[in-house]
Amino acid sequence: MATLADLRSACRLVIKVGSALLVERGAPRADWLATLAAEIAELRQHAEVIVVSSGAIALGAARLRLAKGGRGSLADAQASASVGQVELARLWSDALGLHGITAAQMLVTLGDLEDRRRYLNASATLARLLEAGAVPVVNENDSVATEEIRFGDNDRLAARVAQAAGADAVLLLSDVDGLYDRDPREAGAVLLERVDGVTPEIMAMASGASSSGLGSGGMRAKLQAAQIAERAGIALVIANGTHPSPLTRALDQGIGTLFLPQADASARKAWLGGRLAPAGVLSVDAGCMNALDQGASVLAAGIIEVEGDFARGDLVAVHGPKGERLGQGLVEYTASECRAILGLRQEQQADRLGYAPRAAVIHRDHMVRA
Repeated sequence: MATLADLRSACRLVIKVGSALLVERGAPRADWLATLAAEIAELRQHAEVIVVSSGAIALGAARLRLAKGGRGSLADAQASASVGQVELARLWSDALGLHGITAAQMLVTLGDLEDRRRYLNASATLARLLEAGAVPVVNENDSVATEEIRFGDNDRLAARVAQAAGADAVLLLSDVDGLYDRDPREAGAVLLERVDGVTPEIMAMASGASSSGLGSGGMRAKLQAAQIAERAGIALVIANGTHPSPLTRALDQGIGTLFLPQADASARKAWLGGRLAPAGVLSVDAGCMNALDQGASVLAAGIIEVEGDFARGDLVAVHGPKGERLGQGLVEYTASECRAILGLRQEQQADRLGYAPRAAVIHRDHMVRA
């Protein structure tokens, strides 16, 4: 895909809708949703569509008359989501039903896409729903999610859903036209039409704030979503959804930012790279960092610090000596074992462990680079 118009050739597309687009002052924007549903119906003439929809907390908070849009506390957010999820499912069912499309509600938690077996189950459910002709409407299950164990925004969720569904592209509908080289409110700010890989320089252009106050994301979350998508070989677009026909405006007029897919990792490596909740951190020295650049594994001799309390097989992040994030992978030892052997060469490790050491702390086959 080289331009936004190429998204019309996608065989499977994930569309993310933010809270501020769907809900205004606690009430659904029914006319706007009707227009979007019509555009989705048009897309479905040649593509399968998955919707990732925010809005449950905002809708539920209005019904329960809770302050701060239901985000005053975790308990308020969970209660609001419980009520709002019913309303959100009805809105999508009614809007898509006018075009003869069946909507299917699918609520997921972070754990559903972090655990490999549950991830494959979610992938199979999405595939079967699409095969049956339904439009899955996915949302994080905020009624049970906690502050510590949650996606926190539906931008990254959309990228993970696209990965699980084997989608060609993700379209994030936002309240801005796309990624600007600086705050778009500043004079001279330039909209970037295409980004070939999310670099530290690109990430520095982002703000973490949600301008509407309803959502939980921001441009930084969208760029993190782009990183997840690009690693899996999936294109991602940020476009303005506030207009009456947002898909037509973005795709036909070419207004938005297209993030090009990068190396198409294996399914398992893409899943591993997209995981969001490492259980700990291994910091390594400069020599190990250089070896990782050549495709090596993480060895105990190069580890200088261990953070967290993790078990064998858990996901851990790997940082360089200055705290720079190098990647993440599945660790072969517990945290206490890592602390016991850090800095030691393989021939020195058996005395500390009480058994023959493994080949690596994180094998290169079980690691993805940042």
